[in-house]
Amino acid sequence: MGDESRQRIERVPGSRRARLTPAPGTDPAPDVATDSAKDAAASASRASKGPNDERLIQDIPPHY
Repeated sequence: MGDESRQRIERVPGSRRARLTPAPGTDPAPDVATDSAKDAAASASRASKGPNDERLIQDIPPHY
């Protein structure tokens, strides 16, 4: 078990957080949704509104 098989912690200058190196055998590139996937998700969220959603969105909680 060599050092290459593990993730390392890298310090980021000017940041309070550290960063891990990519795990071996993984793709470090982020998944990017296509425009058609975004449109499908938006239409699904619009279609799933219930009868009380508008009132719930407009209501302000008492602690505000």
